[in-house]
Amino acid sequence: MMAKKLLYLLTLITLGVTTVFSQNRELVVKENIPLDSIRLSDPFIIADKATNMYYMTGTGGLLWKSKDLKLWTGPYRVAKPDPNSWMGKNPMIWAAELHEYQGKYYYFATFTNRDVKIDTVRGNVLERRACHILVSDKPDGPFVPMADPIYLPANKPTLDATFWIEDKKPYMIYCGEWLLNWNGTVEKIQLKPDLSGTIGEGKVLFRASESPWSKEKQDGKIVPNKVTDGPYVFRTKTGRLGMIWTSWVYSVYTQGVAYSKSGKLDGPWMQESNPITPPDYGHGMLFQTLQGKWLMAVHSHKSINGHYLRVPHLFEVDLSGDKLIVGQPYMP
Repeated sequence: MMAKKLLYLLTLITLGVTTVFSQNRELVVKENIPLDSIRLSDPFIIADKATNMYYMTGTGGLLWKSKDLKLWTGPYRVAKPDPNSWMGKNPMIWAAELHEYQGKYYYFATFTNRDVKIDTVRGNVLERRACHILVSDKPDGPFVPMADPIYLPANKPTLDATFWIEDKKPYMIYCGEWLLNWNGTVEKIQLKPDLSGTIGEGKVLFRASESPWSKEKQDGKIVPNKVTDGPYVFRTKTGRLGMIWTSWVYSVYTQGVAYSKSGKLDGPWMQESNPITPPDYGHGMLFQTLQGKWLMAVHSHKSINGHYLRVPHLFEVDLSGDKLIVGQPYMP
C-alpha cells in the first residue's frame, strides 16, 4: 500500500501539482523580477486595458503584475475561497485563470481538499478536487465566491477549467481526471449567465486516447497516453475553432492542438498528428498584448537532480490562417 501511495504522489509531482503550498505562508512581494526568474506552473496572462497592466496567475493561487511583460512584481495572494465550503480551510489551488466578463473579473481554478477522499481506483486514493469560479471587481482581486455551488459532481475529480462563449452562452471547459477512468477527458458544461453555477450536465468533447501524438509504454507496448491537461479554446482569423491541450510523449511534457470540424464546441474534434511546441513545454494559453500582438504563455518542464523546475515562457503565434502556428520564443 505504501508503494502505491508513493506512486500516486510521484504521479502528482509529474503533473506539476505539488508546486502548491500553504495558503497561510507569509509572502514577500518583490519588484522588477524577470519572467524567466519566476517559478510558476500553468501560467495564465491577462492584458487588462482598463489598468494598462498585465496580470499573471497559475498554480499556487498567487498573482504577478507587469507593465511590459518583462519585469514583474509579486507574488500577491488573491484567492479568498470560503473555508466553510467543500474546499476546506486550506485548499490546494492549481491552474488558475483570469477572465474579464461583463464588467467583472472571474477566477477559474482547480481546488483540492486533501482531507476529503472520494474514491479509490486501482489502488490510488482520489481526493476531493474540482473546478470552481471566484469573482472580483478588479483584475488583481481579491477573488471571492459568488455563492457556494458545486459546479461539477462531487464524486468526479476535475481540473484545469477554462472559459468560452458560444452563441452568447458561457461555458466552462475542463478536464476529467485520468486517475478516475484511466482515459482523461476534455469536457464542457454550460454556465449560468452570471457564472455563479452550472446548467445541466457535462459533455465529453474528446478523450486522451484519441490523440495520435501522445504516447506511453504499458506492459511493454506503446499505447496512447491517458492524461488530458490544460485545455484552452481559440479561433483563428478565418473563424476556425481550435483547442490547445497538453499530455505526454513518454516522459516528455508536450502540447498539441485539435480543431472542431463543425466550428462548435460539440465538435467532432480532430486531433492534429504532431505536437505544436518544443519538447518539455506545455499547459499553454493565448493572449493579445496591449499593443495587439498574439502570444502564447506556457511553462517549461525540466527535471534537475530529481526536482521538477517549471518556468513561464512566451512564444510568438500566428493565427492569420486556418491553423495556429507557434513561432519563436518572445523576449519582451
